Amino acid sequence: MNDHDNIREHVLKLMKQKENIENEIRELSSLLSKNGVGMNDPLVDEEGFPVNSIDIYQVRHARHRIICLQNDHKNIMAQIENGLHDYYSIFSDNDVHESPMNTSSCHTDVIHVVPFARVTLVSEESPSKDAGIQANDEIVEFGSVNSTNFKDITDIALVVQHSEGNQISVKLKRGDHFRTVVLVPKKWSGKGLLGCNIVAL
Repeated sequence: MNDHDNIREHVLKLMKQKENIENEIRELSSLLSKNGVGMNDPLVDEEGFPVNSIDIYQVRHARHRIICLQNDHKNIMAQIENGLHDYYSIFSDNDVHESPMNTSSCHTDVIHVVPFARVTLVSEESPSKDAGIQANDEIVEFGSVNSTNFKDITDIALVVQHSEGNQISVKLKRGDHFRTVVLVPKKWSGKGLLGCNIVAL
């Protein structure tokens, strides 16, 4: 097995770990929802007594586990990005077309062409507006997320959550053309870190 294959196998294993982490986070988040709380809601009433409708032990365990998993997810995402960079850095321009890796390259060649989400709204003076994203743009890649590993909008939310203040490469399909923009999730005068609304296709 050559270096290309070794790196490819490593990245694919990381992607599988990422998928497992995201699945567990969804399950734990569902458990919190069943208890009627989120990550920061109080577990006691105004007088300091435990709320009867909440399984406090279960909720505290789930919250702690989610925090640990979110840290793991952030580390995995960084490893995947580094692995992909290493993978494509050893390809020549011609080799990229024959690459077996199902993700984007560091070159301008479009490898993924199937959109998985659409931007329905972009707010003025938002990070998305600054990046050049427009309403009706279709998303082909959002960081490491693409049509081959996208499950739901949670995937994008996790990338955004762990990339605040950092650059995310976003590949868009606008009409018949593709373009890649650099998006930096950050706090701004509006809600959220992006300032746009994204829906799954």
